[in-house]
Formats: sequence, C-alpha cells, structure tokens
Amino acid sequence: MSRAARVRQGVQHSLLGALVALGCCIAAAEPISADTLVLRGSTTFHSTLIVPYWRDIEAIAGHTLQVIPSKSDLGLIALLDRQADLAMISSPLQSEVDLLRGTRPDLPFDRLHGFLVHRTRVAFAVHPVNPVRSASLTAMRRVLTGEIDNWTRLGGPDLPIEVVTPPEGGGVPLSIELQLLRGQRVAPRHSIVVEFGPELPQVVKQRTGALGLAQLGELQRHKLPELTLNPMVEQQLLLVSLGEPTPAMYAVIDAARRVATGQLD
Repeated sequence: MSRAARVRQGVQHSLLGALVALGCCIAAAEPISADTLVLRGSTTFHSTLIVPYWRDIEAIAGHTLQVIPSKSDLGLIALLDRQADLAMISSPLQSEVDLLRGTRPDLPFDRLHGFLVHRTRVAFAVHPVNPVRSASLTAMRRVLTGEIDNWTRLGGPDLPIEVVTPPEGGGVPLSIELQLLRGQRVAPRHSIVVEFGPELPQVVKQRTGALGLAQLGELQRHKLPELTLNPMVEQQLLLVSLGEPTPAMYAVIDAARRVATGQLD
C-alpha cells in the first residue's frame, strides 16, 4: 500500500471513530422515552382523580396515560387478562376479588397488589323537589333491602322510592353492601339500573321519586340534593397491579397519591 493510501485510510478511520463517539454522546444526551400506561376500571376513580388531574398525574409521573373507565370488576378482569397495566377500583380489593371468584376462578387473583390512593364517600342523590335530606342508617337499610318502598316512610311525598344504581361489580353498590348492608345485596322494591355511574344523575333528575346511589363527584357536578346518613359510606380508591409494579407504574401510583392530597408541585 502506498504512503498516500495509508494516509487516506488513517483519515477515514479517524473520521469514523469521531462519528461513532459523537453518536454515542448524542444518544446519551437524549431523554429516555416515556412509557404509555393503560388504566382501566372504576368510573368513581376516573371522575374523582383522572378527569380533574389527568395532565398533572402525567407530568409528575413522567409517563403518558391511556384511561378507559368502566367498572371496578371490569378493570380487574382487564388487568388479569393483561389488557391493562393498572386497574382502577373504588372498593377494597379483597371484596372485588371475592365477587369475581365466583365467575372467574381461573384468574391469578393471588398476584394482585392493591395501592390505596384516596378516600371519598358514596352520595345518595334525590330529585330537587323531594324535601327529604336525611335518613337513619336503619331506614336506609330497609329501603335498600326492599322493606320500605315509599317516601312517606321517610317523611317525604307519597311516591315509590325508585333506587337508581350502577350495575353489580361497581364500587358504589359494593361499598354500600359491605358497610351499610352487612354483606346483603342491594335489592330494593323498585330498582333502575344504569350502565355506568356517570349516567345516574340524569336519571335522578328525570324521576321525582328517585334515590340515586351515586359517586360524590357526579352528584356535585350535577348540583343534585343529597340525602345524608350518619356515618356516611366510605369509598376507597385504589390502583391495582398484576405482580410487582414496574418503576413506571410506581411513578403513576405516587403521582395519583400526590394530586389526591394537593401536592401538585
């Protein structure tokens, strides 16, 4: 090889080495791309934390969220079928698992990890013209189990009590069954079942005798009167993972907890 050829080869090797080094530096300087996490489940969780704080959670966590609201049990099924990264539920995890075991005993429930994010409460919505604003726990139990079926028994108008409720498997009815009905099912004399919780306030507005088992946020959003109990029925809002959460999942759980307590910075 001639001297000139050796010089050209040396220059080419040097340029190649410089380009490789420059490429490594550029790659190191680029931020790691954010993950997109799929959350599915409770409309109560969705309306309470996702709707008002979606972008805040993404900003704090550093990850993008794809959120599909439905019901707590459907969120868990999606998670167990690996169609979601995290499930949103609005009642204790064990109570949801107990409900699902009867229909899906094949699922790996022992791999579920629940993380409490926030606490809220169930709201009992009434039509604006209904004067009843409170009831005893005993009276409400009797309404929800079908023993009392007219508003006159609660000091109201002579109208059937039409209990408007989300479908079985949702966090609202399950929380009521656990805390207020001592494990009994919600089984009123007159029942109207809506497909999803956010539809419920519209039905209450249309039915003078309605009693809606509602999400607190939806009741407030639609400015419906509330029938109060003492004590009220609490709802736990959790995120659930299948197996140990990944760092990205932990980041979303922590971000949701921070926005729930007002820590937006």
